[in-house]
Amino acid sequence: MENSESVIDSQQHLLAAVYHLVKALNGSNDLVNGDMKRVLSELDVQLSRLSLVDDTSEADRTKEIENRLKFAQKKIMSFESKGSKVWDSGPGEDYGYLQAVDEVRRLANSLENMPTSQTLKGKQLRDEAQNILQAAMAKLQEELVQILSKNMKQLAAHESVCLPILCEETAVGDEEESSIVSAEDISFEVPGQRSRAINEYEQHLVDLVHPNAITLIKAIAEVMFASDYGQEFRHAFIGFWRKALDDYLITLNVKQVSIEDVLKMDWKCLNCRIKNWCRATRSLIGFYLPSKRRLFNQILEGLGSMSSSCFIEASKASVMCFLNFGQAVIIGPKTPERLFCLLDMYEVMSGHLQDLNYLFADDDGSGLGSFVRNEFHELLEKLGNSAKEIFLQLGNHIASNTSRTAFTSGGITHLTRYVMNYMMLVQDYGHTLNLLLEEQNLIDNPGRVSNAEVSQIIDGYRTSPVAHFLQSVTSILEANLDAKSDLYRDEALKHIFMMNNIHYMVQKIENSEIRSYFGDEWLRRHVRKFRQHATTYERIAWGNILSMLKDDGCKGKAALKVKCQKFNAAFEELYKSQTGWNIPDRELREDVRISASGKLINAYRPFAGRLRDGCISDRYIKYTADDLGNYIWDLFEASPKSLNHHIRR
Repeated sequence: MENSESVIDSQQHLLAAVYHLVKALNGSNDLVNGDMKRVLSELDVQLSRLSLVDDTSEADRTKEIENRLKFAQKKIMSFESKGSKVWDSGPGEDYGYLQAVDEVRRLANSLENMPTSQTLKGKQLRDEAQNILQAAMAKLQEELVQILSKNMKQLAAHESVCLPILCEETAVGDEEESSIVSAEDISFEVPGQRSRAINEYEQHLVDLVHPNAITLIKAIAEVMFASDYGQEFRHAFIGFWRKALDDYLITLNVKQVSIEDVLKMDWKCLNCRIKNWCRATRSLIGFYLPSKRRLFNQILEGLGSMSSSCFIEASKASVMCFLNFGQAVIIGPKTPERLFCLLDMYEVMSGHLQDLNYLFADDDGSGLGSFVRNEFHELLEKLGNSAKEIFLQLGNHIASNTSRTAFTSGGITHLTRYVMNYMMLVQDYGHTLNLLLEEQNLIDNPGRVSNAEVSQIIDGYRTSPVAHFLQSVTSILEANLDAKSDLYRDEALKHIFMMNNIHYMVQKIENSEIRSYFGDEWLRRHVRKFRQHATTYERIAWGNILSMLKDDGCKGKAALKVKCQKFNAAFEELYKSQTGWNIPDRELREDVRISASGKLINAYRPFAGRLRDGCISDRYIKYTADDLGNYIWDLFEASPKSLNHHIRR
């Protein structure tokens, strides 16, 4: 009998030792992974049951469970009586509380499987265990939110990855051209310039919760899920992080607006909102949500797809808010100034496509993640199509931009400035636009273009769709300018107008990064064009005056007087009109003046000599050669003047 009792006692001691070893391993976060912990938890329950099985009576076993239940209850209720917080009770006390709760859970499971579970005493103990467990779960659910609130890191402004915005480009233009697509001319308002910092952005993850608190939160999750209170944990956990994400969006200055509100916004306001949307999207998808997903994985590790499911539920609404704004932008009018903002949105989204696919992977099979992914992909495709449509319609906007009056002073039109500055921004998006256009059939009739130019355009298309398109746009612009030049009554001013605008096109392209889209041959051809217009202007404007200065063999005093008077009148008329003309580029203006001055002075000096030889009085010779040279330097300043000199006596 003593040997038998000794064997039983040894078995009990061994069982107790194994039981405590399993509990120790199950409580370790460093030694075992999630799958091992599940096995240990199940073994823990079995050992708990076995520890109650011995040669004692059923009543003794029930009494042992009752005593253990009271001990665990006392531990749990001590926090309630003191009104203290589990997480604020001191080192080790929080885990002691969780161990007591886990003990109640195991005892409740043991009672369910004991033969006495149907007896009055068994039912009482079982109900008591469930009541204790329910109260403990309610406290854990409440304190979970408090732990998260106390230990959540407040993200600094620099951690929000808010990238800077470059200033918008501006230019001077004539007030007569006042609307982007009107019956007159296109106004000059360069679209918002892209932030070059986008390529310098790097993803950085941070701890959203203090690392020391993660272990405790994870332990709470394990106890609540093991006690079949997983839904309560999910509700509290998801609710907290949904609110935290809303607060984070406030730091990013993101406000939810309806589609109707977006459509009513003026362009300046909408442009600012789109820029902010791009910055916020980079921060949200590239920084905050990955940090949040990592945290969910750390806490819910070992619970199957629970991490993915909770993350998607806590994040879906805010992501859909972002996507809804993008959908509203697409619905708006497809005007040229929207192109670069749409491309910014497209590039931000395409740059984070893989991130979003990972973040919203449907591990739980609910379909919520795939819904978000599909909406994201759909918006990305629509943004690309809208940007492509706007880009390809630029030529039509230019071609349809007509005018009934000649542009003031023969200067550079708003349309020319707008188109060239618009194209300057294309360089930043060249790669994206090429991807969007690569399957587009762009070889069409570019307008009034020579066969040589068509050949050049086709060669450019073979190299790059964007190169082809930009060259076709400049050809359409030239045709538009040529039509507008016909509005000038003065043939010479027509060529000043064409010279100014083509020279401006050459200068903008030659001194910018888009030069690679045009090539040296295009530049040489257009340099010849504006020089030819300058030559033609000179021939038309000065041809008649220079012909008056020629030596036609006339020697009569009366005839020389008439010639002198005609020259004076012609020069004064030319001076009055051409001081009102405009050549905005200083170097070009000086070149035209120098050329005209040289030809005029070289012809006038011998003419003045013949007048003096013919004894023509100085009262008829109003100007010296130097006077004429000086007066020519007044030309092309867009400030009309008159020569009201007294006749010399």
